[in-house]
Amino acid sequence: MSEPESWRRFDLALPTPEHELLAASVREFVAREVEPQAAFHDREERFNLALFRRAGELGFLGVTLPERYGGAGLDATAAVLLCEILSTSDPGFCLSVLAHSILFAQNLAVNGDELQKKRILPRVACGEWVGGLCMTEPEVGTDVLALRTRAQREGDHYRLEGTKTFITNGGVDDGVLGDVFIVYAATKPGEITALLVEKGMPGFRLGQKWRDKLGMRSSFTAELVFEGVRVPLANRLGEEGEGAVQMMRNLEIERLTLAGMSLGIAQRCLEVMLRHAGERKAFGRPIRDFGQIQRYIGEGFAEYRAARALVYDVARRFDPARAGQRVEADAAKLFAAQMGKRVADAAIQVLGGYGYMGEYVVERLWRDAKLLEIGGGTLEAHQKNLTRDLSRRPDRIRG
Repeated sequence: MSEPESWRRFDLALPTPEHELLAASVREFVAREVEPQAAFHDREERFNLALFRRAGELGFLGVTLPERYGGAGLDATAAVLLCEILSTSDPGFCLSVLAHSILFAQNLAVNGDELQKKRILPRVACGEWVGGLCMTEPEVGTDVLALRTRAQREGDHYRLEGTKTFITNGGVDDGVLGDVFIVYAATKPGEITALLVEKGMPGFRLGQKWRDKLGMRSSFTAELVFEGVRVPLANRLGEEGEGAVQMMRNLEIERLTLAGMSLGIAQRCLEVMLRHAGERKAFGRPIRDFGQIQRYIGEGFAEYRAARALVYDVARRFDPARAGQRVEADAAKLFAAQMGKRVADAAIQVLGGYGYMGEYVVERLWRDAKLLEIGGGTLEAHQKNLTRDLSRRPDRIRG
């Protein structure tokens, strides 16, 4: 299927034939199935479960998972590529895919034991189960060591008490929980343990669904409540107290893929404003002939390409199973997130009143772009991490 003219790509050469094939498959999926539903599900604030399961059928929910668990066995570059292309159309849907495939599935693939992986990952990779991650709480965000959710060891199980909020994939519809979650809870003061919590466990329920969000409206964001949930020891990831290390390692690839989402938003906004600037006339000339418009397009494109080079350079060298890559991941997301929002803002400015209207796409993308400056680590958290890490290892500045 040929792409519409408005979807011209500003691509870097992809490193392998497998990446080229993945990119072509995802673009076709986006053009045929994602784009036609994107505006509706954003407007209705509804998660498209059928489309999500279709993504599973096509192999897009487990690109980094080993093939023996139903994945594609690809790398961080593939994960970034998937998120970039999905986000040219529906960043909210992409966010649900990312929370499922990276925050949950990739996390489990690295930190789980063989029995856990064999039992759960094939059902997650195909989309039968919807997964997510539970870290943020009503009174705890960046300060993860202050978690108030508690897991008390009682013989052969943990008793889990607490509330998590802003959980992507917390539900799939009103009153319907997601299927399986990695939940971070305090087992001792300053000690965090990761537990697998599954739908149907007594005491586990869906709380408030967050409605009327600024953006990412096609993802389901909810509060999850744990009231004396009995979690078997077999559902613990690693040893007790290892949760903080597992969390930080997984946040690195999360930040890299979120940066990929910003690239997709910027790419689509550039395409829309470039087309509009050629079609819209003022004083008898296309507005692309005017310096003010040229600045938005030219600088936006330069920033997009700079961000894309950074993100894919980090992805190329990224090992999802290895810790200690925070400097690169934080830098990629810090730069890309701000770039994506700036380019979306420029697109609205170039389109003028049309850019302010929902049917012209950039309004929705502008709203979606803001989350990437908050979710997965705020801009301020990235700035703090980078300053601290580079102060400890100034040699990292040279690469």
